[in-house]
Amino acid sequence: MKGVCYLENRSGKWKNNLYGEMSYKSFMPAALPPVPAVELDTEGLQLVIKANKELAYLEGLASKIPSLPLFVSMYVRKEALLSSQIEGTQATLEDVLDPAVESNTNRNVGDVVNYIKAAEFALKRLEELPLCNRLIKETHAVLMSGVRGQEKSPGEFRISQNWIGGAGSTLKNARYIPPSPEDMVICMSDLEKYMNAEDDETDPLIKAGLMHYQFETIHPFLDGNGRVGRLLIILFLLQHKVLSTPALYISYFLKRNRIEYYDRMSEVRRKGDYEQWVKFFLQAIYESAEDAILTINQLSELHDENIAKLSEISRNQNLLLLFEYLEKNPIIEIKKTSSEIGVAYNTVSKAVKTFIDSGILEENKKMGRARTFSYERYLEILRRDTY
Repeated sequence: MKGVCYLENRSGKWKNNLYGEMSYKSFMPAALPPVPAVELDTEGLQLVIKANKELAYLEGLASKIPSLPLFVSMYVRKEALLSSQIEGTQATLEDVLDPAVESNTNRNVGDVVNYIKAAEFALKRLEELPLCNRLIKETHAVLMSGVRGQEKSPGEFRISQNWIGGAGSTLKNARYIPPSPEDMVICMSDLEKYMNAEDDETDPLIKAGLMHYQFETIHPFLDGNGRVGRLLIILFLLQHKVLSTPALYISYFLKRNRIEYYDRMSEVRRKGDYEQWVKFFLQAIYESAEDAILTINQLSELHDENIAKLSEISRNQNLLLLFEYLEKNPIIEIKKTSSEIGVAYNTVSKAVKTFIDSGILEENKKMGRARTFSYERYLEILRRDTY
């Protein structure tokens, strides 16, 4: 019968829904913070210190980069790609950076492009709103606009039961059934309060991990939960001043450990063991920050090396202008580039030849009418872990 509860553990309880042959059990997560509170062992406490230290180093490094907005722009795109790949999206970095991406978008690439738009929207909106259900729903609307899943109530919490399982699964054989629509509303209200609680002295990284687990467990949308949930991690860390810029792509770690990622969240629901999940999440933060630091250093070295090359060329103003554009758009097409930087086609064409001669650009194999050129060494650095 609907409303009958079976207490499982400190992470929540299973509830009966409907009657007879239509009956099923959905999970009702306990409100955060956990009771009793998360208590980490020595390994967990060391991970808290390591992860915070690595993020602080990343913050310091990022603040010294003159061209930080360029790096952030590329980071948002890489996170969008990795997060979408976790959900099974088949797309590459080259697909996302294709100069003709807006006109040649297929369904897979459309998912990634929308994630980029959703992330940029959410980052801007966070300047006006706290991290709340309104912001979450508005971000979801951007994510799902005009792509597969657009029929699944973009920007609205679900009003029907959803479930997680393989293709063709039903409520009877689902791997996991989130809270019923009525319970989901209560859960999201509780989560909103938790995300903005000012009297909570929990380390923000632990809190971010708990928040992400809770959102994934509630699964408030019919589609797009995973991508929104991972974006929430960055938004939460920005709101709590742990990060000042979204130069962290946590999906780098979660994609590599995708099965463990899902298994560890399931373990919380099964046994109430938040601690093992928090330790996994802290490791994800630490390794993601470590990779971001490596990437920033490599991109900075490459930037300095090529600026030095260009500074040796006389009358290099247009070359520097093209190079700045290239760091935002590492795959270019001459006509579009000419239009966007406001320089004559022939001038851009000559600059591209100079870049090829200098070893900065490589011409791509012709795929269509337009010739395209890649900043290959830049792409090699960004491409890591995207296949």
